Amino acid sequence: MSSGSTNHDAARDDARLADFASTDGAVPEETLQFIADVRARVGQIVVGQDVVVERLLIALFTGGHVLLQGVPGIAKTLLASTLSHAIDLEFARVQFTIDLLPSDILGSEVLDQSTNRFRIDKGPIFTNLLLADEINRAAPKVQGALLEAMQERKVTIGKETFKLPTPFLVIATQNPVEQAGTFDLPEAQLDRFMLCHRLDYPKPDEEKEVLRRNMKLGVRREDRGAIARTEFDMITDEPVGSTDQLVSAMEAVHGVHVSETFLDHVIALVAQTREHPALELGASPRAGIALLKSARARALIHGRDYVVPEDLFALAEDVILHRIRLNYEALADGRTGPGVLEEMLREIGTAAKKARLV
Repeated sequence: MSSGSTNHDAARDDARLADFASTDGAVPEETLQFIADVRARVGQIVVGQDVVVERLLIALFTGGHVLLQGVPGIAKTLLASTLSHAIDLEFARVQFTIDLLPSDILGSEVLDQSTNRFRIDKGPIFTNLLLADEINRAAPKVQGALLEAMQERKVTIGKETFKLPTPFLVIATQNPVEQAGTFDLPEAQLDRFMLCHRLDYPKPDEEKEVLRRNMKLGVRREDRGAIARTEFDMITDEPVGSTDQLVSAMEAVHGVHVSETFLDHVIALVAQTREHPALELGASPRAGIALLKSARARALIHGRDYVVPEDLFALAEDVILHRIRLNYEALADGRTGPGVLEEMLREIGTAAKKARLV
């Protein structure tokens, strides 16, 4: 979603103001090279989806989690797997189904018959990057077990508590089309996702490139036969970035300058969600924290050590939209969440422009 050319022009103007000027030097060149290398590696496997890659990097750099909404077949799993291999992270994928149990994700106590004692069998959640595919197909008890781990970064199995690996990122997916056999995530659980990004179909030129690449994959001989190669076969085990470089990027995010003016914009946007007549549920303080963290990470990815209003406008939909809910009257009038958010962003952009003219 865009907040309009007026807001974006204002954001570029603000970038030149002393209030948003660089403070203690530029972003480290090593960090910029690390980000460029990761994006280039992902681009070798996944066509387009640059914004999604940016959002995943934002989550990695800030310790947040991402919910991806999109129809099947638009490379959500491929993207997560490629990213994990590009940064030398452990990757696990869990297909959520109606009969899934919390122990299938967290792990369980298993009786070792050789010693006649129980041992802990850790589940797939003990990884760096966990893909929770179609999270809304699992029962609420399973969803709750996963989201508790996301919040506290630890799990309890039997009588023991285990810390999860660091970094730890959950990429959950939802299919917005199918509703049969699904359980909606409650607002309190949705609030724990730092970002909720909505994927769309690729552009015609991007989809044409996907088809071109697919035609060149060929087959792979295996045993006495052969199997058609897929895009997953193109993923290499040679990372272009290390966990040490990831940690350096995470530290660099905390060096990104946030002005008092930007803080005022964040507070104003969050406050509007709680006061808008079309909304019955506004954003929690966690939304403001998510906006600040994600804005700092986005600034870093774009080579800045300071945030600008453009960061706020670019991230507002992913941070705010899944945290608000329209009331009955607004729904009856045909209003939509993106439309209401657009109105609020427009008001903030107008107020910011007036403040500069005073």
